[in-house]
Amino acid sequence: MHRIRRVLTLRNIALTSGTTALVIGGGGYAYLNSGPVFEPSTVETRRPPPAWSPPSRAQQLSKLSASSSSSTTNADEAEFDLLIVGGGATGAGVALDAASRGLKVALVERDDFSAGTSSKSTKLVHGGVRYLQKAVFELDYEQWKLVKEALHERRIFLETAPYLSQMLPIMLPIYNWYQIPYYYAGCKLYDLLSASPNNKTQHTQSSYLMSRSRALETFPMLKQQGLVGAVVYYDGQHNDSRMNLALIMSAVREGAVVANYCEVTSLHKNSEGKLIGAKVKDGLTGKEFDVKAKGVVNATGPFSDSLLKLDNPEHKEIVQPSSGVHITLPNYYSPRKMGLLDPSTSDGRVIFFLPWQGATIAGTTDARAPVEKDPVAHEEEIRWVLEEVRRYLSPDIKVRRGDVLSAWSGLRPLVRNPAASSTEGLVRNHMIYVSPSGLLTIAGGKWTTYRRMAEETVDEAIKAFNLLPRASSSSSSSFSSVDKLKCHTDTLKLLGSSSWHPNMFISLIQRYGLETDVAQHLASDYGDRAWTVCEWVEKEPTGESWPVHGKRLVNGLPYLEAEIRYAVHNEYALKPTDILARRTRLSFLNVQSALECLPRVVDIMGEELGWSFTEKRKQLGETVKFLESMGLPEGVREQIELGGGTMTMGGGKMMKMEPGVDGLTQGMEKAVWGIVDGVKGVRRSLFGLVGLGTGVGGILGGGWGMTTTPNSMFSRAKFEAGEMGALKSAFAARASTSTSSVPTIPTPTSAGLVDGSGVAGQGGKIKVEDVVKVLKEVSGGYGYEDVKDKDVEYAIAMGDVVKGQGEVDWDEFVEICGNLKEISFAPDPSTRKQKRMAIPVEKSGGGV
Repeated sequence: MHRIRRVLTLRNIALTSGTTALVIGGGGYAYLNSGPVFEPSTVETRRPPPAWSPPSRAQQLSKLSASSSSSTTNADEAEFDLLIVGGGATGAGVALDAASRGLKVALVERDDFSAGTSSKSTKLVHGGVRYLQKAVFELDYEQWKLVKEALHERRIFLETAPYLSQMLPIMLPIYNWYQIPYYYAGCKLYDLLSASPNNKTQHTQSSYLMSRSRALETFPMLKQQGLVGAVVYYDGQHNDSRMNLALIMSAVREGAVVANYCEVTSLHKNSEGKLIGAKVKDGLTGKEFDVKAKGVVNATGPFSDSLLKLDNPEHKEIVQPSSGVHITLPNYYSPRKMGLLDPSTSDGRVIFFLPWQGATIAGTTDARAPVEKDPVAHEEEIRWVLEEVRRYLSPDIKVRRGDVLSAWSGLRPLVRNPAASSTEGLVRNHMIYVSPSGLLTIAGGKWTTYRRMAEETVDEAIKAFNLLPRASSSSSSSFSSVDKLKCHTDTLKLLGSSSWHPNMFISLIQRYGLETDVAQHLASDYGDRAWTVCEWVEKEPTGESWPVHGKRLVNGLPYLEAEIRYAVHNEYALKPTDILARRTRLSFLNVQSALECLPRVVDIMGEELGWSFTEKRKQLGETVKFLESMGLPEGVREQIELGGGTMTMGGGKMMKMEPGVDGLTQGMEKAVWGIVDGVKGVRRSLFGLVGLGTGVGGILGGGWGMTTTPNSMFSRAKFEAGEMGALKSAFAARASTSTSSVPTIPTPTSAGLVDGSGVAGQGGKIKVEDVVKVLKEVSGGYGYEDVKDKDVEYAIAMGDVVKGQGEVDWDEFVEICGNLKEISFAPDPSTRKQKRMAIPVEKSGGGV
């Protein structure tokens, strides 16, 4: 008792109470102030920012060629400090960093900006949860530093481009009780490393536990069996190609000279063997010119070896690329604001399942791949992703190949430092290497750390090439000459960020009469540049009471025709692929929608760029070829061939159309609708063996024709209009004459076919051996007449619908018919357990 009195003194009680209150109060304050906070809305954020237009591409090319012109009065002034080769995330980041330090910068890209890996990532801005796991369990300090650096860069990423990036909660479903403390502790450690005491705009959000019922309420399509709860942590997400373009245009604002579709064909060296520039070829005109620079930076990602071999033909390859495949699924596959991570797939790989741009993306895979311009997502990898999706979704959700809206492959450029010994492993993060001739190569890394990579590259370039800042040509640069050589990109807002606010879209609606989803899309993709986009939108009213402005390219997606004109004049868009894949994200979200609006895209770009009829036809063909790398079924391009000025119409009829604007537009529209008709025809085929068949229109009046070569298109709907009625009629007719002991069903009337009362719920059945006969009796040309016994056996096995009774009721019959439509897309059972290469931690977690 005496001891208790000694402990329970007023002093000890007051001290304990005060400490408890301090902890609770401090924790509560931290919790209440967690999460993203934006600057208050002001008059400036509700009004258009000061007008700014970038130099035209012709002006940029003129500046590039002038750098080596002998007629230049001051050759030193015309010479560039850095020539950056590569316009992806790394090259764009280096250009912005160098230009903001006062260096004279040129950047050339063989294709379009972000045409490669930088537009085909998992769209995450992340520190790497799996990296942290390895750092802790293997006591790997290097991995620990990588995670800490990436989380630091994630915060800067979210602050410098707030309209293009945001935090996303990601769920880790837990199916074993003992995993709860393990996952929870790991996510809390991730939170701790994310915290930054100096940031004014706090983006850190805390992970938390979720009960089983709450997890299913939030993610109702999750598999329930064995689920004990979930842990939710936060990472960043962004629009990768739009982010890449924001970096490019910000660099232009800072004075950089950039040009897409310009390829370096050779490198120039002085008498000492040091690089002094390069020969560049304009991919649009074929014209070649020299660019003079004090230093050359190789930022070509998976193509790094190509430039290194131009520098040194004896160079040994350092890039070991692997293919990361992603697929796009409809938005109903995931909650709108919650992602999911499966940390332990069937073969040890990590797979993400994330909402993005109104759809759902799933990935990624890892397989050795050759270095190529537009890698294709192979069917085996697509099927593997679908198999993994099936594993953690509810069994009642039919995950179908036909639900894949797009599929793409990005090359993950894992590199080996050529200066390292042959026994050393691959570089975990990124590598900077200066060759004897002075070629500075930056390779590896990931989107999250692009800024840090750029900073280190420019630091190395300044030392290697003895660079000094020049007078900036940018009116936006506010750094003194003393601070010029310091990196400022950790606080430099990207173009579109200065006057942006989350509520800005409301001002767009009120001023221009846009639909809400369109205004939100413009604000989130362009930031405060949306006001400039709307100047183009305003020129094309819809002619309706609402919306007043905003003509969509395709139904269901918020992209506008005016965005094409804006992209041509303000974002260096030169080809339809630039619009469909990178200025908008149409080909990533729905490749068939991209194909549908392709004629209109070509038509508008032709108006703005002055394309001839022949050029439009060429652009159409090249774009269809590109769309095949985005998941468009193989063979569509083969349907388009030179037709000697004719078009193949439905029923084999031929139609002559003269080259011209009207003829072109009509022909293109007929072409696409012909393909759409072909899709419908293929939907009537159980195995995709019906070609683009009757009703197929021609393509490009005056030059293209459509053949009827068999082709495989993927349908999202199991049954088309009228098909269910035809199935009911055939089923009821056979059931009414069945010798089965169960009650028979009278042949339904036409009214019964509409409401289903003639079959559903009546208890009729047919024998299993009669299923094929019933299918062959289905009228209406839906493709069942070619069904085989083995196909039906496989369809029955897929659903286990017969339950050993030897008879099939109406619901089971419908499921068999639906399974038949999936057979051509389902993985071969004999290859489902094929062992695949697991993604090492160094390459997992972020896609690219």
